[in-house]
Amino acid sequence: MKSSLRLVSTNHSNKTSPAADLRTGDEELFDAYSSAVIRAADKISPSVVNIEIQRDTASSQEAAFPQGYPVRGSGSGFIFTPDGFILTNSHVVHAARLEVALSDGRRYEARLVGDDPDTDLAVIRIDAPNLQVAELGASNAIRVGQLVIAVGNPYGFQCTVTAGVVSALGRSLRSNSGRLIDNVIQTDAALNPGNSGGPLVNSRGEVIGVNTAVILPAQGICFAIAINTAKYVTGLLIRDGKIRRSYLGVGGQNIFMPRHLVRRFGVSSGVLVLSVEKGSPAERAGLAEGDLIVQFDDKPITSVDDLHLNLTEQKIGVRTPLTILRRSEKIVLSALPEESRSRGKVPKIDSDTQRQKS
Repeated sequence: MKSSLRLVSTNHSNKTSPAADLRTGDEELFDAYSSAVIRAADKISPSVVNIEIQRDTASSQEAAFPQGYPVRGSGSGFIFTPDGFILTNSHVVHAARLEVALSDGRRYEARLVGDDPDTDLAVIRIDAPNLQVAELGASNAIRVGQLVIAVGNPYGFQCTVTAGVVSALGRSLRSNSGRLIDNVIQTDAALNPGNSGGPLVNSRGEVIGVNTAVILPAQGICFAIAINTAKYVTGLLIRDGKIRRSYLGVGGQNIFMPRHLVRRFGVSSGVLVLSVEKGSPAERAGLAEGDLIVQFDDKPITSVDDLHLNLTEQKIGVRTPLTILRRSEKIVLSALPEESRSRGKVPKIDSDTQRQKS
């Protein structure tokens, strides 16, 4: 009996190996990530400006240069209205002369509209036609892990793009004036000197924050002021040139209460009064060194920052109850806060005692 051997060939031409599938998936994912960054950068870059600053050593107290020698620096900003209003950081604009370079090469002298050192935000303006305006997003809609892109001018390199993710939300950052800036966005998108004031945008190219600081020598810890905060501040800066806040005129230190005071009054911490300015609302209210501030306007005060948060524009000229502990007794004083007179002055802060002025 004859037998025949038949060879059967199988054609695998329509199939790919798992490794090839993995490579294809990685490439698609990488392409999607790249496309998102490219689209966002293309959209926001025409609105980003380079701010060149010039100040003299007489005002800036630069010890490394002879007096009167012009000291130059740069920062970033972005155009947010068609008529030339630019948002940037307060610490960028403290200069004798400001010049703005647009992405298309045009240059204009800028004037300061207003600045708020307490949130490290400022508005400047240029007179220029055909401006590209940044689209403002909503910072309360972002989530941890979301892709973000930072655009700025680090070391004078215009429109440099870095990408990362939102590392954390709701951070607090202390400004140069000593107050805390709330709802700060933490990101690992790389920032360098010169990035300050530039936009932090989402994958749609909408501005969700204003880049403001980086912690040195930490890696990948950068901060941006939330755009919702910036929207509120810029409206007031354009209208008034400043943000009005109230003050009492007291130097304080955060302390934890002794156990017997906690049991007696039900408060665990407060502000110890270290100094009272002469002729201040605090002095007129009868506040004295050694008093413990535990309430202001019937709201608990557990730290100097709580006191800052409650000293708002609405409290200017409004008689407000101030509850203190004095010699283990609770006393309610009547304070009449005045408008803050410090505009960008840095208070003396003792790093060991967290001492600040309010």
